[in-house]
Amino acid sequence: MSSSSSTVQFERSREMGIYEPFRQVPMAMWKNSFENDNNNILYTPNSTIVEEVVPSQETKLEFISHESVGPSENDQEAHKFTDDNKVQRRLAQNREAARKSRLRKKAYVQQLESSRMKLAQLEQELERSRKQGAAFIGSNTNSSSSLNSEMVAFDNKYGYWVEELNRQNGELRNALQARVASDVELGMLVENGLNHYYNLFQMKEEAAKSDIFYLMSGIWRTPAERFFLWIGGFRPSDLLKVVMPHIEPMNDQQVAGVNNLRQSSQQAEDALSQGIDKLHQNLAFNMAADPITEAAYESIMADAIEKLEALEIFVNQADHLRLQTMRQMARILRPNQAARALLALGDYFHRLRALSSLWSARPRHSSA
Repeated sequence: MSSSSSTVQFERSREMGIYEPFRQVPMAMWKNSFENDNNNILYTPNSTIVEEVVPSQETKLEFISHESVGPSENDQEAHKFTDDNKVQRRLAQNREAARKSRLRKKAYVQQLESSRMKLAQLEQELERSRKQGAAFIGSNTNSSSSLNSEMVAFDNKYGYWVEELNRQNGELRNALQARVASDVELGMLVENGLNHYYNLFQMKEEAAKSDIFYLMSGIWRTPAERFFLWIGGFRPSDLLKVVMPHIEPMNDQQVAGVNNLRQSSQQAEDALSQGIDKLHQNLAFNMAADPITEAAYESIMADAIEKLEALEIFVNQADHLRLQTMRQMARILRPNQAARALLALGDYFHRLRALSSLWSARPRHSSA
């Protein structure tokens, strides 16, 4: 085959894409290339250098070229967006940690306040138990032990009642100070407080059946509380005087409602007080009578016992008046005002108990 025809065939093959665009290589060189290591060595013309043909060389060059190129603008924006997200997440975590720290601090302060109130309550219970023990030692030896145990049980129940009252006052104070509680939530707290006073009156009703004198004497209360005692408890009209500064301002309708409630409470108090006074007079008259016979003496004592049984009715009626006054006051006021009134009443009793503790611990001056 002539060299011109070979050249024509090579050009035609190159146009059809069959061969790579190599320069024309003499036949001797092609022969030598096929005799070397399974066609893996190729001798280029006009050179004695041997090159190994590596598959996928173009792919490697393309990969290297991509690696050599620096990051694109889109990659830079993506990295910047990622860094911004990390910063935002870190700031959010810091804010959440600060919020939890504030909540823990608030809970710790509330726990300290609760512990302080419990300590004061324990001191009061210890003082009350000491006085109660002294009263039992000096009491009449003919009194039954079962009666004394019932009064001790009531005294312990009252101590738990006071502890629960302090806890409810703490809830009311926190809800009012935070100013985030709704009227519905405040209304529920007020209703729980009223039910708590109702439980006290139920306890007193049961205790009155065992020893009405013990209940009316107020031994189960602190000395300062006994100073304001009225038929085994507080006067409803005094309740209104205590809470009035804490529920103002009031609208005209509320003012009229509170005034009417105070007037009706005072009228009921006067009626009960008159009944107690009349009972005192009748009982004193019976005890002063000079019986002629033993039968007459027994009749006088039986009549006196029957009159004393009316004391239980007076105490129950007084407690009923106290509860009704509190509930009517809550109906007149708005939920926020009712919550403040109930808190003021609880704080008032707490101050009386604290005053009793200070009075008992006061320094005594011995006379010269």
